[in-house]
Amino acid sequence: MSIDVRRATEDDLAEWNEYVRRSAQGTMCHEIEALRVQAEHANATLHPLVGFKGQEPVGIFPVFEIRKQFVTTVFSPPPHLRVPYLGPALLDHQSPKRRKRERRRQRFMDGCFEWIDDELNPKYGHVRTATAFDDARPFTWHGYDANPEYTYTVDLTLPEDDLLMTFSSDARSNVRNTDEEAYEVGVGGSEEIRLIHEQVSNRYESQGIGFDVPLEFVLDLADRSENGHVRPYTLCVDDEFVGGILALEYGGRTGRWMGGVRTDADVDVPTNDLLDWAIMKDGIESGLETYDLVGADTRRINRYKAKFNPDLRTYYSLEYGSWGMRTAASVYDSVK
Repeated sequence: MSIDVRRATEDDLAEWNEYVRRSAQGTMCHEIEALRVQAEHANATLHPLVGFKGQEPVGIFPVFEIRKQFVTTVFSPPPHLRVPYLGPALLDHQSPKRRKRERRRQRFMDGCFEWIDDELNPKYGHVRTATAFDDARPFTWHGYDANPEYTYTVDLTLPEDDLLMTFSSDARSNVRNTDEEAYEVGVGGSEEIRLIHEQVSNRYESQGIGFDVPLEFVLDLADRSENGHVRPYTLCVDDEFVGGILALEYGGRTGRWMGGVRTDADVDVPTNDLLDWAIMKDGIESGLETYDLVGADTRRINRYKAKFNPDLRTYYSLEYGSWGMRTAASVYDSVK
């Protein structure tokens, strides 16, 4: 039986978040409320594609259409918003035979590509997958270039003391030996989101790097997400904000989205070590399985992240289009 791929109907959208929950690739930003927020702030048209084999859902693929000067481009996730992952989310049939699993995936992806080509005819496309999406071949067979990218994840299924013992000696020392009376870590709300966003923006600006993620996007995402959470962790010394990390929490995972930048505050406190450890401790207490440090492609920053003894994970950056279109698309700071 063939797989029917269509733009989600209202009935499909009523079940969309359940499909996200069931998929290994599903993230907070795949949920329909989060997709609508992304579309609004990217000035894009959302096309939530869904595939069925008969009445059985096979997968979803949120696609964002952006038109520039009569040229159609497609993204998943859209540019500029620094959403870590998106792309297809599959509801795999647990067949023991690889041939059947791959045929099912390929037919779903072929149906998505056919819909995109027929309905949108884009000149350029860019997709960034979730880490659980481990087979980029359907994209390469359709003309996309696939580039592996990397992130680090920490196993939160270990007991707290056992996890701490896997850290480097300096990370353990920073966690254990910093006077708990010298600082306070908490999880705040919209005001703390503003503080973290401003600090990140200022830090990027000081390095001559563009950071154009709208504050309103982050606030809307936090406010309108159905099942995921934007959790702003902040560290204060003497009631003064020193640093923070925005974590995205969904299902069994939490992830380091924005923040954790070097602070300009003159304090003798290992700010980011303590923030990361607070997120990990909360994750363990909540029964989460994984802490994604979001990114392992920057050599300088990797030295910091690697001290938590993380596992290396791969995801894919997938690009389609002529050389000229790819060159033009490179003006989007957060596409690649």
